[in-house]
Amino acid sequence: MANLTQARQWFHIGRKKNNGHPVKVSALWALKEALMQERYEDCREIIAIAKEFGAGEQEIYYLLEDPRRKP
Repeated sequence: MANLTQARQWFHIGRKKNNGHPVKVSALWALKEALMQERYEDCREIIAIAKEFGAGEQEIYYLLEDPRRKP
């Protein structure tokens, strides 16, 4: 599992004040895991939670369009 520094880089945390809300980070991490495990039915709810706690469109798009993931 990636360490905290890698997670901050993946989700662009620390560039803006209050950008690293713990729920946002957890939701983005859960989205990444759901995509990797092909649990697409969970993604809509996870994205809604991430957005509610400050995740931007670019952060979500980055995970959805990750070239390392095999759709």
